[in-house]
Amino acid sequence: RKTRSAREQGEHIPVAGIVARPAQDGNPIFIRPLPPKQGQRRRGGALHQGVSGNARHIDRMPVHRAHLSGRIDQGGQRFHSGDYTGHPPLLAAMASNLTADELSALRSRLTGFATALGFDQVGVAGIDLPEDEARLERWIAEGRHGGMQYMARHGRRRSRPAELVPGTLRIISLRMNSTAPDAVAAQKVLTDGNLGYVARYALGRDYHKILRQRLAKLAAMLEAEIGPFGYRAFVDSAPVMEKPLARNAGLGWIGKHTNLINSRAGSLFMLGELFTDLPLPLDLPAKDRCGTCNACIPACPTGAITAPYQLDARRCISYLTIEHHGPIPEELRTAIGNRIFGCDDCQLVCPWNKFAGLAAEPGFRARHGLDAPGLVVLFRWTEIEYLDRSAGSALRRIGYPRWLRNVAVALGNAPTSPEVVAALKSRREDPDALVREHVEWALARHAIRH
Repeated sequence: RKTRSAREQGEHIPVAGIVARPAQDGNPIFIRPLPPKQGQRRRGGALHQGVSGNARHIDRMPVHRAHLSGRIDQGGQRFHSGDYTGHPPLLAAMASNLTADELSALRSRLTGFATALGFDQVGVAGIDLPEDEARLERWIAEGRHGGMQYMARHGRRRSRPAELVPGTLRIISLRMNSTAPDAVAAQKVLTDGNLGYVARYALGRDYHKILRQRLAKLAAMLEAEIGPFGYRAFVDSAPVMEKPLARNAGLGWIGKHTNLINSRAGSLFMLGELFTDLPLPLDLPAKDRCGTCNACIPACPTGAITAPYQLDARRCISYLTIEHHGPIPEELRTAIGNRIFGCDDCQLVCPWNKFAGLAAEPGFRARHGLDAPGLVVLFRWTEIEYLDRSAGSALRRIGYPRWLRNVAVALGNAPTSPEVVAALKSRREDPDALVREHVEWALARHAIRH
C-alpha cells in the first residue's frame, strides 16, 4: 500500500461518523441481516463531508445495523462526497405506535433533554421545502456555488429529506452557541494587520465533533424514553438544507446575509439535525425580522452579498479560504485583509448579535492562541506543527498548503516590516506551487521582486 505524505494526510478526509448507540440486541424486529461476507465489517454513519481530522477510531466501532446511517464500507475505504448516494430507509419501530398525546409529551421532554446536553434551542420541522428547493436550483444554475460541485451532484436529495433518508417524517433541529468566551474581541484582531483572523466558531474544537456526540446522546435519551425508533444524525455532514429546516423548526429566520438569525441569540451558533420517523408535533416557523436593515450587505469585504438574501460563494471569504482549492483570485486578495480562515464580518455588524450568547461548551474555547495569532509566527509553523495544532480542529480541513496560501495573502496585506518580508522570503522555494505563487504576490505587495 502506497504511503501517503504528511501533507496528503493533512488534507480534508470525509469520514463515516457514529450517530447512534447500539440498540437492544436480540430483537429480530430491529435487525437487518448483513449481506454475505460483510459480517466482519460493520461501518456506518452519516457521511461527514467536510469533517476534518483522524476519525479512524470511530470507524472501527461496531454499530447496530438498525441504526446504520450510511452505506456499508465493504473494503475498508472511506466514501468521498462525490460517491454520496444517500442512506438506506429508516426502519419502522414500536415508537411509531405512540398516540398524539404521547408524541406531544415527548416533544416537551425533548426540550429538557436538549438543554441537559448543552444545546441552546431545539425545534421540530416538517420535510417540505419547495420554495427553498427552487432558490437552490436557481443558485446552482447561475454558478454561484463556485467549485462546490457536490452541491449539484447531490441533486434534490438536499431539499427533499425523505429522498435522502427514506422514511423521514420530521427533522429535529438544534443549535448551540459557538462564540468562545475567552477570545480576543474580533474587531481588535481585524484592525491589526500583523494578526491573523480565524472565524470565531473555529477557534476551538471542531464543531462537527462536538455536536455529533451530543446528537448521539440525544437519540439515546429518546430511545431510553420510548424504545427503538428510526433516526439519522447530521452536522453539516450530508446534503441537508440545515438553515431552511432550522427556520421551519422555529430556531430563527434566514437573514439578508443568508445566515440564520435568532431574535434572542443572534447568529453566532452552529446547527445539527436528527432526521426521524417520529411524527412529532411541528413548531411554528420563525418570521423574518430583518426589516429595512441592510448593514450586512456593504460590510462584506469582497461584495459577496450581491443583494438581500443573495450570496455569490465565489466571492465569499469563507469559501475562498476554506472550500476553494486553487489560487485565490488576485482581484480579491487585497480585500481579504488578514482573514486566514473564514470570515464573520456580515455577522459582526448585525444588530441582532448584541443578543449573541457565549458558548457554554468548553470545546469552543480558543486554543493555541488562535484568537489573536501573529501572522509571522503562523507562517513559520512547520507541517508537523500545523498538524499538531490543528488536530481536532476545523482548521485541519484545509490542509497545510492552503493554510500557507491563506497566511501568505494576509502577510501581503500586512504592514511592511523586515519581519514580514523575511517570513515571506523564507517560503519562496516552498515545494508547493500554490504556496510559491501567493508568496510572490505578497512580496510584490511589499515592493520586493526577484
